[in-house]
Amino acid sequence: MAQDNIIEELKTAYAMELETVQNYIAASVNLDGVRSDVIKKALAADIATELMHAQTLAGRIKTLGGSVPGSMALPRNQRSLQPLADTTDVVAVIKGVIDAEEGAIGQYNKIIRACEGTDYVTQDMVIGLLGGEEEHRREFLGFLKEYEK
Repeated sequence: MAQDNIIEELKTAYAMELETVQNYIAASVNLDGVRSDVIKKALAADIATELMHAQTLAGRIKTLGGSVPGSMALPRNQRSLQPLADTTDVVAVIKGVIDAEEGAIGQYNKIIRACEGTDYVTQDMVIGLLGGEEEHRREFLGFLKEYEK
């Protein structure tokens, strides 16, 4: 029973990572303006990392006996990171990234708790992913501080 729950939570995290990849691609291409260049480059660079997270999660889902879901089975929830009508609203994109990172951090903490005492391999793997998400959130909190100055 615990393993089934862990697999479902891993699938949720997998969906979140793939949604982040989609939204980072959109933002890194759609943003306009002089102030957008640093954010566009940071997002473009982070796409590979987020994709690697999804691949890591997919591998663990399979190892635990689950089936990695296809695109039609994946929920989408990142409303604050959707493309904007105002393609120069860099602050809104930064806030959307922070929201997405906080969502991933929350999901990874949920998985870590679910694994306690039952699946230390998954727990260790997710702790590593969590550290990356926390660093990325910190980077974008720094950007927000500067852009709101």
